[in-house]
Amino acid sequence: MSRPERFLLIDDNLHDQVLAREAFEELCPDCHLTVASDGPEALTLLRAAAELPEVILLDVNMPRMNGFEVLQALKADPRLRLIPVVMLTTSSAGADITEAYTLHASSYLVKAEDFGAFLEQIETFLAYWRHCNRTVLA
Repeated sequence: MSRPERFLLIDDNLHDQVLAREAFEELCPDCHLTVASDGPEALTLLRAAAELPEVILLDVNMPRMNGFEVLQALKADPRLRLIPVVMLTTSSAGADITEAYTLHASSYLVKAEDFGAFLEQIETFLAYWRHCNRTVLA
């Protein structure tokens, strides 16, 4: 496999969900993007999944469980802890970035404000994961 094909986006913002779906459809039509609107929904999906995503994209600011609480739950679950988690959020606060890495997030991306820049972000993200997979598989 040359790149991850299964992604999970955890984000409560419907507009951001639509943008992510459009970006993935355009840039990675063979990829499967599943969307969960909050942490509890995502954890339920993941714990019931026969096939896990290869990468999780996780927002920080969400109701019910914030992204850090979700990240802690993921890393505490033996079946889920090794899935790379990329924080994809509007927060550029230094404390949030530090907290994400302290909780073992794989990466932290601040969402671009317009679709063109967001598309470039997702393209860069996909290229990064393709490179990681080639390196691991080599």
